[in-house]
Amino acid sequence: MSDPKPLTAQFVHLHVHSHYSLLNALPTPKELAKAAKEDGQDALAITDAGALYGAIDFYKACTKEGIKPIIGIDAYLAPRTRHDKEAMIDKPRSRLVLLAKTFEGYQNLIKLVTLSNLEGFYYKARIDEELIRTYAKDVICIIPSFAGEVVQQFKNENDEKAAQRLDWYKSVFGDDCYLEITHHPEIVEHEKWQQKLIALARTTNTPLVAAHDVYYLHPEDRIARETMVKIQSGGVVDTSGDGQGEENFSFLTQADIIEKFKDTPDAVANTIKIAEQCTVELEIGTHWYFPDYQIESGKNPDDELHDSAYAGAAWRGFDLTTQPEVKERLDYELDVIKTKGYAKYFLVVGDLLREARERGILTTIRGSVAGSLTTYVLGITNVDPLEYQLPFERFLNPERPSAPDIDMDYADNRRDEIIEYAKSKYGEDKVAQIGTFGTMMARAAVRDVARALGHPYSVGDTIAKLIPMGSQGFPMTIKKALEIEPDLQKHYKSDAEAREVIDLAQKIEGRVRHLGVHAAGVVIAPAPLNQFVPIQPDPKTGKYVTQYEMKSVGEDGVGLLKFDFLGIKNLAILADAVKRVKKIHNVSIDIEAIPLDDPKTFAVLASGQTMGLFQLNGSGMTAFLKQLRPTTIHDINAMVALYRPGPMEMIPTYIERKNNPALVSYLDPRMSKFLDRSYGVIVYQDDVLITSIELAGYSWLDADKLRKAMGKKIPEVMAEEKDKLMKGFLEYGKLSQQTADKIWKLIEPFAAYGFGKAHAASYGRVAYQTAYMKANYPVEYMSAVLTADSGDVDKISESIHECERMGIEVLPPDINESFADFSVVPGRQTIRFGLTTIKNFGEGISEAIIEERKTNGRFASLQDFLMRIKNRNLNKKSLEALIMVGAFDTMDERGHLLANVDLMLAFNREQVASAESAQDSLFGHGGNSVSDLSLIPAPAATKAEKLIWEKDLLGIYVSGHPLDDYVAEVEKRPRIGTILNAVRNKEEIAVLRFKGELVTVGMITSVRELITKKGDKMAFVVLGDQQDTIEMVAFPSTYMEQKDLFVPGQCVAIKGKLTIRNDEPSIAIDRVKALAYSQ
Repeated sequence: MSDPKPLTAQFVHLHVHSHYSLLNALPTPKELAKAAKEDGQDALAITDAGALYGAIDFYKACTKEGIKPIIGIDAYLAPRTRHDKEAMIDKPRSRLVLLAKTFEGYQNLIKLVTLSNLEGFYYKARIDEELIRTYAKDVICIIPSFAGEVVQQFKNENDEKAAQRLDWYKSVFGDDCYLEITHHPEIVEHEKWQQKLIALARTTNTPLVAAHDVYYLHPEDRIARETMVKIQSGGVVDTSGDGQGEENFSFLTQADIIEKFKDTPDAVANTIKIAEQCTVELEIGTHWYFPDYQIESGKNPDDELHDSAYAGAAWRGFDLTTQPEVKERLDYELDVIKTKGYAKYFLVVGDLLREARERGILTTIRGSVAGSLTTYVLGITNVDPLEYQLPFERFLNPERPSAPDIDMDYADNRRDEIIEYAKSKYGEDKVAQIGTFGTMMARAAVRDVARALGHPYSVGDTIAKLIPMGSQGFPMTIKKALEIEPDLQKHYKSDAEAREVIDLAQKIEGRVRHLGVHAAGVVIAPAPLNQFVPIQPDPKTGKYVTQYEMKSVGEDGVGLLKFDFLGIKNLAILADAVKRVKKIHNVSIDIEAIPLDDPKTFAVLASGQTMGLFQLNGSGMTAFLKQLRPTTIHDINAMVALYRPGPMEMIPTYIERKNNPALVSYLDPRMSKFLDRSYGVIVYQDDVLITSIELAGYSWLDADKLRKAMGKKIPEVMAEEKDKLMKGFLEYGKLSQQTADKIWKLIEPFAAYGFGKAHAASYGRVAYQTAYMKANYPVEYMSAVLTADSGDVDKISESIHECERMGIEVLPPDINESFADFSVVPGRQTIRFGLTTIKNFGEGISEAIIEERKTNGRFASLQDFLMRIKNRNLNKKSLEALIMVGAFDTMDERGHLLANVDLMLAFNREQVASAESAQDSLFGHGGNSVSDLSLIPAPAATKAEKLIWEKDLLGIYVSGHPLDDYVAEVEKRPRIGTILNAVRNKEEIAVLRFKGELVTVGMITSVRELITKKGDKMAFVVLGDQQDTIEMVAFPSTYMEQKDLFVPGQCVAIKGKLTIRNDEPSIAIDRVKALAYSQ
């Protein structure tokens, strides 16, 4: 450890909250460190509320500014023990500030925070006397002036108890126990309690420490902080005050503190004494900690990886004795891995994917890792990098300082199995998912601020809708929105309420609001995690989550290796479809060994049947595929890579050259060796990198810097890289200025959005696999798609329409044909809704019906069903649900059955009772003799009633649609899909026409009424038809004039104007009328 420099400041803040106190404080660690530096405070503490969320971020921010970081917490105390959680008694009321003196002290804080969450959480994460005593070593204790136990006992008029509590803390912390005093004359009686603290300190020889609880930097930020508190707790901010006499918890300067505490200079001096005692040094970004992977053979990791790779090469069908180019590539990769010290990492990942394979869990990999032959032969990746010409260096090269990153994709319904396997292999206390912080994003910030200020909902909603959506990786900010959105600028300038909301929202934008769970990141430590990071349970799932986010946990933080366990629904769909094919046709499909030249597969893509496919669906992609008419897997890979902003402009050129090889050309002959399969078109980010290597003399390290610069999308950095690249083209590549300029124009669209070739090959393979199953086993595949989307009404509806286009009938539930999920009806090209897809119909009764049918055969009649099902979950609610969705349609009519539900249930109950005893039956004449079920007559259900029941219980209409009764009215007007496609496909003439005047038809599916600032009623309305939906707005005059037509279920014709905001179309309604029935 380096010798600490003496501090030059006279005072430093030791009780400081950052925005990691979660909606309770405003400043970021960077802002705090900057404020300290500007005031000459060369040390600074962070003491967030009960957590260490910001510790690493703060440490790095302070180190960068040359400020000594002091890590601490403002802990919550359990009134009794941390295990006591009785209402009205054990909610925490007291606080305690703890600062780490040494690295061991820092680890003790981690343990305190972890246990306060895992064992002590009750309203807040609480510590108790036992934990404090156990983990007090090398920790400084500061008893706060507001919520400390000592001052609280003074306020309870129990001076004796106050002294006792102080004695206890001193018995634990000795000379490292301090009483905090603060200066807040604006708070009633605060000075009185501070004088009592000072007096107690003098009589007990307890050192004082001066502090000023920091929650924001400047006094004028008070309202912003109070707004955040109200966002969390509810209520409305009081903005009526003039600012005079208000509480002040800002970042005071040394001069302010020295003046305020001139009567207690020792308290000020003690801040420096404490700061000099705190000497925690963290190794940030210098070490990697690999999981403790046990090698059964006893070999070292490098030898184990070498032998496993050679064995894997034979498994993959390579012969290293007759294929020297394969051996050369494998040996080269293994040497790089050995040199970098990453062998254990590859063994750990290989073991996880091996376990998945043995369990029958489908996997793939995303990112550049598919460029590794080593990972291919280990079974980590499924793509042969030699076949697809994938460079290893894009994944890992000797010059690249950062560690490899292998993102593992699992079937999403089984991903957690492998995480649990990791826990069982390495230990529950060594594995956790990585935390991630939800922040106040632009739109949410204005909505939350408007509510907290007491404005009507419409105020925040109007502003939020004027803020454009950001792009992937580049979220929209309020500042940026004000620059690029004229309507927002106008609203800001003309509306005082909007200005108040926007100004305040900008102050809290980007601040942390809660801890969530990273979608994929998992850490596996070599020792218990509480030696490295604090842990807490996720409130939703109870799973362990790190309090440090990804950067603080991994490469740029404490050095734990991150493993990405991602879930892909399409892998689950593939596995399900393969299972169904085996069950129905007794055909075993190895999805990794299917032919990659299947004509049926390419025909499906060329015909535009892309719904339900991985990466290849959507109207835009479908239109390009129909033009392209793919014939190889490389075409699919290219489309996966090109269909994104920027590279998308190369798609027409790719299609032209694919369909007319005479158009293929290269700007430089040297480009032919890596652009031959893409017809001379730059398709992948790798093409850009290899261009820089081949034509500008870049090393792989230089190329990697170019990639990172492109990804950051910063104009100054890109301009710098362009100059460097152009110089290389001219000097190394000997290109003409004209050719160099042309190549740059091809490269430029790939900034930020370029797709790696290895990633495209991995995802293109899964895309092809889904297309293969849909083309060759359409019913099985679509039933798997429907099952995967259960619960998502919009996707189920879309899938059913796709089935209709494919000639596959999707039928409502049936007690003789339905299983739990969507299923294929044996011997027919039809799919049945599953019993568990019915709302209000539980798994228990579903399983009972299916099991009885499997055991004793089909139900011959309604009476047979009621006699055989003896499960108590067959009650009025579940029986009505079966009737309403048509599950008994083959036996009787729905209206008739619904009128007889009570009679049917009574009959069923008698059967259950009769089976259990020999008592007389109300339906029989004694013993077990039972007469036939006899139902009373009742009118049949109308078509409208059936549709309403289906919509309510299945989420969609199955046996028809309300618009079916208005065929003539529907046919004479443009459909919603026509409007949506015009916008999506940028059909300028059609869009202009619709903006002038638009007429369409549909059914009102939802209405959300709002009150304007003037007190008028308006509404946001959703219009739908059999395939599509579109949002509409009915302004006050239109809404109030025709309010009786804005009712869900009403079929209407709409006249209005098309509006497009953030690429999302909506209709401003001028007129609405009810449709007339077709004869």
